Amino acid sequence: MSSSPPVVLAFAASDPTGGAGLQADLLTLASLGCHPLSVLTGLTVQDTRGVESLLAIEAAWVEGQARRVLEDIPVAAFKLGVLGSAGNARVIAAILAEHPRIPVVLDPVLASGRGDALADDETTRILRSALLPRTSVLTPNSLEARRLAGAAPDADLAECARELTKQGCKYVLVTGTHEKGAEVVNTLYNAHGVVREDRWQRLPGSYHGSGCTLASATAALLAKGAAVEGAVQQAQEYTWKSLAAGFSPGHGQAIPDRFFESR
Repeated sequence: MSSSPPVVLAFAASDPTGGAGLQADLLTLASLGCHPLSVLTGLTVQDTRGVESLLAIEAAWVEGQARRVLEDIPVAAFKLGVLGSAGNARVIAAILAEHPRIPVVLDPVLASGRGDALADDETTRILRSALLPRTSVLTPNSLEARRLAGAAPDADLAECARELTKQGCKYVLVTGTHEKGAEVVNTLYNAHGVVREDRWQRLPGSYHGSGCTLASATAALLAKGAAVEGAVQQAQEYTWKSLAAGFSPGHGQAIPDRFFESR
């Protein structure tokens, strides 16, 4: 019997399109050579145009799913997406506290690409207070970084990242898709400031699940033993290529092709 590939546990809500959410996590992790475990935090009604509604899974069920698999299978990384509720955020934080040596990648999905709310104020508060101190790499877009830092819509992103590291994150990768410019500039920060800056050609159109792809790819690479800086750089490259190879099966955003290398 062959040895197990690195195992990553993803906490996320489902996406029936397969473009984002838990399905995007599973596709990304598998394409990068990891075995994905999954804990469902919510059910969504959505398509490639946006999210119609979100039904949070009860916190006891989220906790039960996670504890059952963690008692059976050791994991090399955690990846967090849509949490579903403040109760879910609390139980996930408690579980992470029991595994302090395992890296945590948190994609703070506060809204869909169209702007549909996916986290209420209480969930966001618990995310800040209980999950950020457990986070190895936080991957907010610029809008999320400013909101999590409690800053103005035009606040300096370096200041926002500094505030988020003060709240406990080891690293913050702020993505620049929502900022202006011919290039998308993604910047990795730690408590000392800028660690690296990567610039990527801005692709036309918009994509469903780009943030999920980036965070899951980062978790996969950390699970495989990469250091944070290298994992972040490789995850960005993988994500950009997935977007460049993306396809449009519906009437809304394009879906990244996470298996672009095998087509």
